[in-house]
Amino acid sequence: MTRRWSLLAAFAVATLLIAGVVSYFASSSPDGLDSTTLRGCEVVETADGEQLTGDCIAQHTDEHHLADSPLADYALGGREGSGGLAGVIGVLVTVVVAGGGFWLIARTRRDSDADEPSGR
Repeated sequence: MTRRWSLLAAFAVATLLIAGVVSYFASSSPDGLDSTTLRGCEVVETADGEQLTGDCIAQHTDEHHLADSPLADYALGGREGSGGLAGVIGVLVTVVVAGGGFWLIARTRRDSDADEPSGR
């Protein structure tokens, strides 16, 4: 195996380990933006779900239209404890999309270099 492929394989293993293992240790507490928008409100459980009372910015928000998507809230299908798998899927999708983009750019450059006359 060439040095280049060894480096790519090591990078892939490290990336998947970070996405799959380290994501289990991620905090489930709200981030800075969430806690700022929730400042001044209290979450109350009702028959319809959670409802905010008090005076805060988040009181007037609606659910995002992608809240029911397969990887919403860093979980696979909304299941608890599937954050590692969701992280691995996210990394794989990102690598495929970015790799496809880089491949298209390289292919376009090769084709344009082949079309140019070699004489100067």
